[in-house]
Amino acid sequence: MLQYGTNVAAGVTPGKMGEKVEGVPVFDKVSQAVEKTGARSSIIFVPAAYFYSAVEEAVLAGVKLVVAITEHVPIRDELKMIDLAGKHGVTVVGPNTPGLIIPARKVKMGIMPAPSFRPGKIALFSRSGTLMYEIANQLSTNGFGQAVALGIGGDPINGTTMVEYFDWIRTRDDVDAVVAVGEIGGDSEERLAHYISDTKFSKPVFAYIAGRAAPKEKRMGHAGAIIYGNFGTAESKISAYRSAGVQVAMTPMEIPALVRKTLG
Repeated sequence: MLQYGTNVAAGVTPGKMGEKVEGVPVFDKVSQAVEKTGARSSIIFVPAAYFYSAVEEAVLAGVKLVVAITEHVPIRDELKMIDLAGKHGVTVVGPNTPGLIIPARKVKMGIMPAPSFRPGKIALFSRSGTLMYEIANQLSTNGFGQAVALGIGGDPINGTTMVEYFDWIRTRDDVDAVVAVGEIGGDSEERLAHYISDTKFSKPVFAYIAGRAAPKEKRMGHAGAIIYGNFGTAESKISAYRSAGVQVAMTPMEIPALVRKTLG
């Protein structure tokens, strides 16, 4: 993150107060880091067992954006996190996310490979981390940079939903189009399709759904990739998207061609 240009103001690890890592001061508590540096964002790498405590500490210290890399977070802790964040007006990206990147501002809060991303006017939101990297690279090498790219998280429960991210960028002048990368399981794509239709979302939307060839009754790697009967299948998601006017690619490589055809 430092090499990319992100302003990493502080690190927090109990018992390490006074140390420095790559020139960045380390504190015992988030409140100390916020007080000394004025930081307003926090990225969390702690193991799942300590996740909620880390989020709670950051929120109560006044942080307004939490990026949660941690995976395998207990669902009860995720629900408590959403309730806490809502009460304090905090945005949580994740958990189980690769993070977010804003290429034009040299802001990287996460573990994504920076060379895949270029400044531009595409918003890229993905349920899958590695597919986010792949499709960002496909877009970048074809001349379509990103205004923002982030992973919503691979767990069944996300701090911020795909619909909320779309609502965030719907009137932004620096975003010309949106690419939504999904996968089988859950209902986030179906909900997003309803949102696009109901709100008459005006920006072009392009999508890719991973897992079309997955064996029936097999659970995929992500905790959120669970299918219930016909609900959550690739067919269900693709049909919902197409009904909402979303252009769906059958492979990641098709995304740039669809974007070029629409945006020129």
